[in-house]
Amino acid sequence: MRTTTRFRALFEAPDFLFLPGAYDALSAKLAERAGFDAIIVGGYSVTGALLAAPDSSQLGLGEMTEHYRRICDAIDVPVLVDADTGFGNVTNVRRTTQQLEQAGVAGFFMEDQVFPKRCGHTPGKAVIPTEEMVAKIKAATDARTDSDLVLMARTDALAVEGLDATLERAALYREAGADTLFIEAPRTVDQMRRIIGELGGLHMANMIDFGMTPDLTAAELHEIGYAAGCWGLSPIFTAAKAMADLYAQMKVDGTSSGARDRMMTFDAFTDLVGLPEMRQGEQAALDFARALLQSRK
Repeated sequence: MRTTTRFRALFEAPDFLFLPGAYDALSAKLAERAGFDAIIVGGYSVTGALLAAPDSSQLGLGEMTEHYRRICDAIDVPVLVDADTGFGNVTNVRRTTQQLEQAGVAGFFMEDQVFPKRCGHTPGKAVIPTEEMVAKIKAATDARTDSDLVLMARTDALAVEGLDATLERAALYREAGADTLFIEAPRTVDQMRRIIGELGGLHMANMIDFGMTPDLTAAELHEIGYAAGCWGLSPIFTAAKAMADLYAQMKVDGTSSGARDRMMTFDAFTDLVGLPEMRQGEQAALDFARALLQSRK
């Protein structure tokens, strides 16, 4: 079954879909090994990991697509990715959709912020006219060749225009062809209940550690009516803190031995990245070559 078909089925299933974040192939592999059915890769984490820079549209479509392709190649579970603002107008959105589909993603979300965008939990955001975003969504739906590719419309209008206008936008985005909705940064549970109650359909909640949205569990989100929730920044925040602590300790100790209890072993890491399987594949190819040559003698 295609990963797009699997991902659509997961989103539409009655069970809640928990989407852990990843920011590179290694973190994606670890999430897969932990048993998650799908993952999410967001621009905030990718920009932080690749550029050590803020999430402000500094990576282009080509850079993001290649990064997503490597992640999709490394794991078997579906990957939902961040398409930012679509990387331009409707013409750019068509190409963005084609490129992401070819990279192997199972779905992507596109937002209605003005370019260059800002992280959804920071002040100073601005949104494009509703008409422009509706046109972008229509362009994306027309450009996909796999009808199971999940198109998620994200709106950041709540912080700019208020809840009533946001609900109007989101309803239009669904009418334009969005399969799922992602209303960023509601500040109260009452707002979250109203979003689900008035719009219906499939929604994803964005659980940002230290962010503006109430810190709810998967069970609490499911009770409200969300089909899925993502914890996109938790892994990179954790990794950054762990590495910062390690570097500080090594600077003082002159060795890394004091941190061994927090490390994966050499053998465990080589197993994680597939060295045993790679060596088996090399040996199988060599055995085949030797057998073929022997048969000619």
